[in-house]
Amino acid sequence: MSDTPLLTDRTALARNRARAARDPALFLHQIARDEAQDRLIAVNRAFTAPAVVTPFPQVWQGVLPNAKVVEDAETLDLQTGAHDLIIHALALHWANDPVGQLIQMKRALRPDGLCLTVSFGGQTLHELRAALGQAEAEVTGGLSPRVAPMGEIRDLGALLQRAGFALPVADATPLTASYQTLFHLMRDLRAMGETNALTARLRQPTRRAVLFRAAELYAQTFAGPDGRLPATFELITLTGWAPDRSQPQPLRPGSAAHRLAEALGTQETKLKD
Repeated sequence: MSDTPLLTDRTALARNRARAARDPALFLHQIARDEAQDRLIAVNRAFTAPAVVTPFPQVWQGVLPNAKVVEDAETLDLQTGAHDLIIHALALHWANDPVGQLIQMKRALRPDGLCLTVSFGGQTLHELRAALGQAEAEVTGGLSPRVAPMGEIRDLGALLQRAGFALPVADATPLTASYQTLFHLMRDLRAMGETNALTARLRQPTRRAVLFRAAELYAQTFAGPDGRLPATFELITLTGWAPDRSQPQPLRPGSAAHRLAEALGTQETKLKD
């Protein structure tokens, strides 16, 4: 067993999500759902055995008929080769082993099945991260992890390749919400189940002086002309296909039968040595 501490405290995460479910604010999950639906329309294929990995099943109710709803857990309740579509909806950033999550989904897909993952990207809540970090350093002289680390688009796209998916694609959708104060943003994060569940988090309540200083810094640094505070949420959409012989295959290097100059109808100019 590895001695490396786990990033996410899954017990705390489950507690945060259960609390959010009582009075939820799931607009980002709804946006992620709509983003996934748009991608499926573009794919233009009928899927007969879908599954959705989500911490909030109510968001997906009635969206994909006969879809298996799977709890977001370290070990996913998926059977080998059982599905032709798996959607992982806005939960990968809490995974202790994100590559493992993708590998589990690939194993559960039939050949040429589609994996579609929507996750938070590295620009998410960068304003909050900066304000809290500076405030804590000023007030306490230290720094504790408060916002979960989230992968950049290049890193997340590379995870698809590491997991063995074919035809991997990653792209980003930046979103900005605005809030009256930092505390209104924190209230929404609580209602999303996105408050701090890091294993290395501070285990006592944050000092009021830190929060009030963070609110001042947030407003001073990021407030718009109307005085409202922007909060960035970056949605990264990953698509990959379970390998199949029917898919386009890259040509072997050096196997081209025609020169590019012939195809373009131009004169080839050789470079000097």
